Amino acid sequence: MMSANQPQVCNYKTRNRHDRRRWSWPLRGLLLLLLLLGALGHAPAEAQALAYVPTHKSNSVSVVNTATNAVVAIVPVGIQPLAVAITPDGAFAYVTNSGWIFGSNSVSVIDTHTNAVTATIAVGNFPIGVAFAPNGAFAYVVNDGANSVSVIDTATKTVVSTINVGASPWGVAFTPNGAFAYVTNQASNTVSVINTANRTVVATVPVGSNPVGLAITPDGAFAYVANYLSRSVSVINTATNTVVNTVTVGNNPIAVAITPNGTSAYVPNDGDNNVSLISTVSNTVAVTIAVETNPRGVAITADGAFAYVSNRISNTVSVINTATNTVVATVMGVAVFPEAVAITPPR
Repeated sequence: MMSANQPQVCNYKTRNRHDRRRWSWPLRGLLLLLLLLGALGHAPAEAQALAYVPTHKSNSVSVVNTATNAVVAIVPVGIQPLAVAITPDGAFAYVTNSGWIFGSNSVSVIDTHTNAVTATIAVGNFPIGVAFAPNGAFAYVVNDGANSVSVIDTATKTVVSTINVGASPWGVAFTPNGAFAYVTNQASNTVSVINTANRTVVATVPVGSNPVGLAITPDGAFAYVANYLSRSVSVINTATNTVVNTVTVGNNPIAVAITPNGTSAYVPNDGDNNVSLISTVSNTVAVTIAVETNPRGVAITADGAFAYVSNRISNTVSVINTATNTVVATVMGVAVFPEAVAITPPR
């Protein structure tokens, strides 16, 4: 009996061993698949940046996901917002509420993670431009109706100083080292240069007619100033604080954004519905890019790949591929009257 059963026992073990081998490979494959899915599930999300667009007549800010070019949030702010800037760490957006005749005269602070207003800061009359010191410690807010600049301590979110500048100031930009802030004065046709250490005006630079937006090159060597009524951009040497070049652009240039590599300046022409691309090497217009009606603001992504242009009358944002200098997307749903653009760092 034992001899008769032995082959059966041995045979059973052999079959069981073969069965285990047969099933082990699919099980191993399933295990590997589960591990792979788990790894993907824990992989960091693709870096995304958000574009913040104040909509002047909606008393709000439209938030655009630059990965999808879709509006993902609308944040109510004060009355008639005009400009916006992002803190260097990307955590907050400061939005100026001009108030027009309604006297909002404030800055709304938006938490960029929650897209909620976390503070409202009273500033001077008719605030327009806003910019941050490179270390993020202070925000400078230009008060058009008060001929002044309010200095906000970003830690306490209070105004700690007021600096008098020229008539009807509009825009402000810092040098990369934070030593100076440049402020355009529309009615004076000048740029005030502020020493940020002692918060005093140390130079006044004559430029074209009705200077508005401006930007400073990444190396800090030059400031590019859009002259709204001169169809031009003044190039200021920041070492001498003198105009060293004047570039003819389109009708009513209103803003300037410079690529991270410093080679190109994008200038929306409000009156021509296009954007002039200035080569900062030759200080000539290299190309003109058609956008939609009344382009007012411009900002460039951190990688320099795209320029975002707000079109006030069209209630859209044009997305320009900076490699081809063509419009590759149009963001809808940013009504009413988008005025400016600022983009967070990727996160």
